[in-house]
Amino acid sequence: MSDTVPGGSQTLSRGIRILELLASSDRALTIDEIARALDVHRSVAYRLLRTLEHHDLAGRDDAGRVRLASGLAALAYGVSRDLQQAAYPELVAVADEVGMTCLVAVLLDGAEAVTLLSASPRNGIGVSYRPGHRHPITRGAPGKAILMALPEASWPADLPDDLRAELETSIDRGWAESADEVVRSLSAVAVPLDLPGQAPASLAVIHVSLPQEASALAERLRVAAGRITASAGR
Repeated sequence: MSDTVPGGSQTLSRGIRILELLASSDRALTIDEIARALDVHRSVAYRLLRTLEHHDLAGRDDAGRVRLASGLAALAYGVSRDLQQAAYPELVAVADEVGMTCLVAVLLDGAEAVTLLSASPRNGIGVSYRPGHRHPITRGAPGKAILMALPEASWPADLPDDLRAELETSIDRGWAESADEVVRSLSAVAVPLDLPGQAPASLAVIHVSLPQEASALAERLRVAAGRITASAGR
C-alpha cells in the first residue's frame, strides 16, 4: 500500500500504516521492522511511534517491541458499537457450540477481507484470529463469502477461472470453504453476512480441523447471520 495519498497527509498515512502493520502481525514488531515496511529511516518511524504512544494507540514492551495499545479499543468500540451489540453474542454462541473461533470479516478497499470481530470458544482450544487480520478476498472462506454477496461485475477482473467456478458453486450451495489458504493448517467455513449500512461482510468459523460437516457448520452460521442482520437492522 502506498504512503502517498493524493491531497492527503503523508505523515498521517504512515501513522495509519503502522497501526495496520501491527494489527495484521501475529507478534510485536521492532522499530527497524516497521521502518523497513514503511521504507523510511528508523528516526522517522520512531517519531511516528512516539505520536501513536502519546495517544495510547501503540506501545512498547520491555524488549522495545511495538504492539497495539488499549486506546484503539475505545475507538473501535465507538465506531462499531451497534454491530458489536448485534454480532458479538452470536459469535460467542456459535464458538461455544461448535468449538471453533467465530468471526465477522468485512470488505476493505474493495480487495481485502479484514476481521472486525472474533470470539473463541470458552471451553476448549480456539484459534487466535485477532480483529484487524486481513487477507485478499480471493483467498480464504471469509473473503470468498464476501465475494459471493457481490455482483459478478464487481469481482476482480483477473479472477482465475477455477476460482470463478468455485464461487459459482459456493453461491449455489450458499457457503464458502477453504483450507490452508490464508494461514497454513487452518480450515474455514463462511457465509455472507448482510449488515445494514455496512460494507459487504461474512460470518465464518475457523479451526485446524472441522469438527462437523461443512454443510452443518454453514447452516449454523446462516442462522446466526440471520439473527445478526435482524438485530443490526433495528
